Formats: sequence, C-alpha cells, structure tokens
Amino acid sequence: MPTEIPQEQVAFEQEQVAFDINDFAGGARAAIEAVLMVIDEPVTEMSLASALELPVEDVLGHLHALAAEYDESNRGFAIKGIAGGWRVYSRSEYAPVVEKFLLDGAQAKLTQAALETLAVIAYRQPVSRSRVSSVRGVNVDGVVRTLLTRGLIEEMREEGESGATLYGTTSYFLQRLGLGSLDELPALAPYLPEVDVLDELAERGRA
Repeated sequence: MPTEIPQEQVAFEQEQVAFDINDFAGGARAAIEAVLMVIDEPVTEMSLASALELPVEDVLGHLHALAAEYDESNRGFAIKGIAGGWRVYSRSEYAPVVEKFLLDGAQAKLTQAALETLAVIAYRQPVSRSRVSSVRGVNVDGVVRTLLTRGLIEEMREEGESGATLYGTTSYFLQRLGLGSLDELPALAPYLPEVDVLDELAERGRA
C-alpha cells in the first residue's frame, strides 16, 4: 500500500527552488558571482557549495579563478576571503573615488577620539576600559559605547580578580579594514605601553 505523504512535506518540497547549475549560460562561476553581489556579509565556501549543490573544492576553485580574473582585467573590485568568508570589495586604489561619492553625509565617520580608542583596543586586546583610558589620558566610556554600537568591538570576557570587562575587535572590524586576521595589522604594538605599565597608570588614575 503506498505511503501517504503529509501535505506539509509536499508544500515544502514544492517551495524548493530546483535547478541544474549547468543550465545557466555562465555556469557555476557566474552563479557564484550572482550570489556575491547580493550578500551583506562574507559568505563561506561551505554555504556557497550548499546553495549551488557543488563540492566545496569546486567552489573554492571558482572563487580563486574569479579573483585572478578580476586582478588580470584591472576591475574596480576584487573577491577576497576575509574573516572566514568571501565577499566582493572595492579596490583600495579607488578609495578616493568611493570616498568622494560617499561625502554626501550618508556615511558617518568616526571621530578622532573613536579612531584612537579603536586603535588601542585593536593592538592591546583583550583590554579593559581603564587600560584604554590610561593610554589616551581621558575617559573613554562614551567612545567605547559608540564602537560597540557600530559593531567594531565586542565584550570578550571578564578579567579575573578585578571583574572588569575586556574588549576586543570584531570580524566586522577586519572586514572594514580588508584584513584576514589581526596578524595583518601594521606593526604598531611595540610603541604602546605594556600591560603592566597600563595597570600602573590605571591605578594612578583611580588614586
């Protein structure tokens, strides 16, 4: 006797988009481009492989081929693997053009105070507010809240004895700078005070 299929399952299967990647004129490579053009944040090769029903190795091959193609043809954009995912980015050499386009005020810029605070957190993370304040010589509570709201930093954990919240940068921070990891940050850390010096300065500030 045939097994009756629940109506819910039938409806679900009908909603699934069925396609053969080879039916598209541009094939898998063009399909990957189409997806990359509509995403808001980096997408992993695993997610692309699942959506396109292709092996991960094939997707990686297409991504690298597209990246090489864009490099060779001097496109104004590039495909990069950033913070564990892939995305289309404007090339840095076209930054003046992009910046001029955005100068209509649609993109609010960080203040100098916010940029300085972000730099200290980036190079000394995980770090507490008091230590950041010690480096900058001013209270940074408001600036830290701004950076949290912008998604550039996050609360990582609490410090042992003091219980102070420690902050670090986010994957969005890496995306904005076009970096794959914190190891790619320019060598600036040697010019910042060491942690024990920061603690001493923080104690002086509370005295």
